[in-house]
Amino acid sequence: MAMTSALRDVFDRPVLQVAPTLLGQIIEHETPEGLVAIRLTEVEAYDGPNDPGSHAYRGRTNRNAVMFGPPGFVYVYFTYGMHWCMNLVCGPDGHPSAVLLRAGEVIEGVELARSRRPAARTFRDLARGPARLVQALDVGKECNGLDACDPASPLRFRPARPVPRSRIRRGPRVGLANGAERPWRFWVDGDPTVSIYRPHTPKRRRSGESVSHE
Repeated sequence: MAMTSALRDVFDRPVLQVAPTLLGQIIEHETPEGLVAIRLTEVEAYDGPNDPGSHAYRGRTNRNAVMFGPPGFVYVYFTYGMHWCMNLVCGPDGHPSAVLLRAGEVIEGVELARSRRPAARTFRDLARGPARLVQALDVGKECNGLDACDPASPLRFRPARPVPRSRIRRGPRVGLANGAERPWRFWVDGDPTVSIYRPHTPKRRRSGESVSHE
């Protein structure tokens, strides 16, 4: 319980404080096949009702309910009708903010990650991008709502040495129709696993289609 409470405190802060401090930290998933652990090198912050790029901008739904707290839980969503993406919810409880895990370096379970990502041309591509990261970890809908602060959870956060502030960069978010200009994407400068930045390309949206973290 003490460990869970200490880890919860990491996330029980405003999202723009949490996001850059997650760089260099580890997310790991233990499945019957084995364990894969990833050191985070790129993340994006989403700030609920204050953020037109957030799933929770228009309020609570069945889809985004996990974002409303408590902090430290896993929010998984489906995007483009093709890929799962993973977020870690931030506090305070009741304020729907979260950090999207965009990229990282596989530090444990490399061969298992390779088997899940056969299209990866190089080691750096195993988790280079939010969909690739999720594939390497084998995260899907069933992981939505898991407590990443619980050491007994199969999908869990593991603290590690923080990245020096001098190596952290920030800039616009990726693939958003709204709020992309906000410099709420954070990455480790010079790390080869950081994804390639691509600005949003406008597409026709169907009537009533919701905002999404692309």
